[in-house]
Amino acid sequence: MDGTDQSPANLILLGPPGAGKGTQARRLEDTFGLVQLSTGDLLRAAVAAGTEAGKQAKAVMEAGELVSDEIVIAILRDRLSEDDCASGVILDGFPRTTVQAEALDALMFDMDQSIRAAISLEVEDAAMVERISGRFTCGKCGEGYHDMFKTPAVEGVCDKCGSTDMKRRADDNAETVASRLSAYHAQTAPLIDYYDGKGVLARVDAMADIDVVARDLNTVVRQATA
Repeated sequence: MDGTDQSPANLILLGPPGAGKGTQARRLEDTFGLVQLSTGDLLRAAVAAGTEAGKQAKAVMEAGELVSDEIVIAILRDRLSEDDCASGVILDGFPRTTVQAEALDALMFDMDQSIRAAISLEVEDAAMVERISGRFTCGKCGEGYHDMFKTPAVEGVCDKCGSTDMKRRADDNAETVASRLSAYHAQTAPLIDYYDGKGVLARVDAMADIDVVARDLNTVVRQATA
């Protein structure tokens, strides 16, 4: 880890569907030795491991209810205590509200840690709608295509395997994508303000080339851990 501060480099990665969070989180893991933690994965692992918090989560989920913030925080506390999180973690999907952000801050304080940076992957909504809604794949081999950016050499025929079985995700239409982006912005706006107020918010242009985004993220992390 770069920098002189050896406390964990805990980061929050904010970004709408299609912004490239997964790809960039994996790069940060490789570059800085961080561990990506998503709420869904944390819950499943805790339930499978049979931890006390995991048992509580399992009972709630089996009842068809939402797992409380308190249980998520307890599971996160257990996970942060494991050796592989010593260098820091990338939180994806938590917090989603300012109440959760405050609970996370309290947890960090209790563990003598902190959130070093909340990184917002900034997108242009119109371009994101175009990027996501134009996607389709070969149903046989899974090769990905796009109406504007990557079309097959022969329309309707997969370049890779020759199949004509092309598929589109039902939720990848323009109206649905625009709705998801709108919901994301409404949900995330208070978090942006919250972390901006704490002086740990960083904004990265997620519309740039993947390698440029990775470079900018690396710069943010190095500055946050210096």
